[in-house]
Amino acid sequence: MMDFKDEIKLFGDRVEKLKDQIQTEEATKNAFIMPFIKALGYDVFNPFEVMPEFVADIGIKKGEKVDYAIMKDGEPCILVECKHWGEGLDPHNSQLFRYFHTTPAKFGLLSNGIVYRFYSDLVEPNKMDEKPFFEFNVTDIKDNQVEELKKFHKSYFDVGSIQNTASELKYMNELKVLINAEFQNPSEGFVRHFAKQIYNGVLTSRLMEQFSGLTKKSIQQYINDLITERLKSALKKENEEQKTVEEEPANDQPDAKDARIETTEAELEGFMIVKTIMRQKVKSNRIVYRDAQSYFAILLDDNNRKTICRLYLNGSKKYIGIFDELKKETKNEITSLDDIFNFTEPLHKTITFYDGEKGTLLN
Repeated sequence: MMDFKDEIKLFGDRVEKLKDQIQTEEATKNAFIMPFIKALGYDVFNPFEVMPEFVADIGIKKGEKVDYAIMKDGEPCILVECKHWGEGLDPHNSQLFRYFHTTPAKFGLLSNGIVYRFYSDLVEPNKMDEKPFFEFNVTDIKDNQVEELKKFHKSYFDVGSIQNTASELKYMNELKVLINAEFQNPSEGFVRHFAKQIYNGVLTSRLMEQFSGLTKKSIQQYINDLITERLKSALKKENEEQKTVEEEPANDQPDAKDARIETTEAELEGFMIVKTIMRQKVKSNRIVYRDAQSYFAILLDDNNRKTICRLYLNGSKKYIGIFDELKKETKNEITSLDDIFNFTEPLHKTITFYDGEKGTLLN
């Protein structure tokens, strides 16, 4: 039996493949929203579990309907409002907002079948918050988000338990947005906070501009260092697995047994960095390497006609070779392995070119 994480990931892949064929809001409900509710363990054809067109009367305006209400013990516990997958969700928050206080439901879900936003009444009882406490894109859902979503599954659903963590989730999400903004473009206050701790003089406009650039570079370097350390921790295992493969005879790799070829730790570390970058586009087991005397090649599907890049790390200067659509290689000098992260976009383009004929990158 497929576990919940695999089911949600498979659903996300299906949404990505089908979305361009879905032309209406009603089709979005049938193709995306109903299968999503079903993945949460609810019988979408049982009105005692999932009530379509649930009536939510608002004052003197009778007959207002919510697209779906997920029911528990005869009462709605989650209200679901749907939009066409091509529509943004921000303009429609007020519609779900109107419905929320007229029912006993403690959660509202606003979705276009791709982005899912969960709301509650954390700020003021019986009044839906303006900001969601939990949001994700099902075509790019992270493992930690799957774990949070699992709490809404029929088998685990508990209002008190979710509300206990909802507040923490909400503020963590808002903090992550702020932190990301500061990391991308540090504000004056952020820069000044650190600059004052390492510079004793007056922070003039010229100095603040200089420290702004230094702060951004320092953040990027720190993040790269964290990634590199994590890669190193997995490097030994990866190396052992790769050596096992290399020990097996391979007729299509005549240079694999060349005693003059020695795969270095730096090359393996570079391979792990490229593999990490590529995992955003393809499954990691599709990325392999072949070492040669003059370069270290990283390939897609172990196919030498699909070279992602080449690393030249054994000389006095180090280079990464990037390939274009014509499979022409351009060598770029790098000062450290961390510089490989700077080539994320062209590496992704190379993968897209090789895999474009398949219609999807995740095969």
